[in-house]
Amino acid sequence: MSPTSPIRDSAVRIGVLFPDLLGTYGDGGNALVLTQRLAWRDIAVDVVTVPAGQAAPDSCDLYLVGGGEDGPQVQATRELDESRALHRAVDRGAVVLAVCAGMQILGHRFPDATGTDVPGLGLLDCDTVRVDRPRAVGELLTAEATVPDPSGPPGATIDLGVLTGFENHAGRTVPGPSSTTLGRVEVGEGNGDGTEGVVCGRIVGTYLHGPVLARNPRLADLLLGWVVGVDALAPLDDHEVDDLRAERLRAARANELAPRRSWRDLLRRS
Repeated sequence: MSPTSPIRDSAVRIGVLFPDLLGTYGDGGNALVLTQRLAWRDIAVDVVTVPAGQAAPDSCDLYLVGGGEDGPQVQATRELDESRALHRAVDRGAVVLAVCAGMQILGHRFPDATGTDVPGLGLLDCDTVRVDRPRAVGELLTAEATVPDPSGPPGATIDLGVLTGFENHAGRTVPGPSSTTLGRVEVGEGNGDGTEGVVCGRIVGTYLHGPVLARNPRLADLLLGWVVGVDALAPLDDHEVDDLRAERLRAARANELAPRRSWRDLLRRS
């Protein structure tokens, strides 16, 4: 369905994949944000929660893959690779938001708890590697972020503004040549090369927790617009979110939200 298509007759199906494995740091809240932003516009929604061990459907319009620890991350990858449901869904145009471990899973490879490379799903053109640097923990802030417009002319982009959230990850992600990033990092670590996130088509990967869609409603509406069409998304009053965002941006830039580092991390940085 193109981003300018009219309101659909059927409910928007949102698949939340393995929240019992990949649901840390409030990432489950992304489904609540999408559900509410659709409800405010009188658009029906059906949230399909898929626990570990259950076959994921390939018929959802939008999938959410959250963050998790090393062991659950490997298990989730194995189940998704065996079923290939997410691959089939992406092939027919489904939208995916993958956060932290979710983004690593969708790439070509990522390290497990021992540092051994685990093959990913290959839906995002990126590789995640373990580096001899402290774990990236704390507020994460981008400069003005954009994503390519998959339905626009070559080079067309969609503006998302500044993205805000927090990160907690040991790996660093290297985007491949067929991917783009969300934007340049202003505060925090992100991918580890000065950029944040990986985008391929209608798949968006990010290290932003928060949950990311609660902090960044323009990103939420981008994903929904790819499903129902931008013309179906009536403007919403987001002034309360804007006020909270402004405070978070100020605090992040003033380094007021930085975590305290252990003496081991401080020695490694020196």
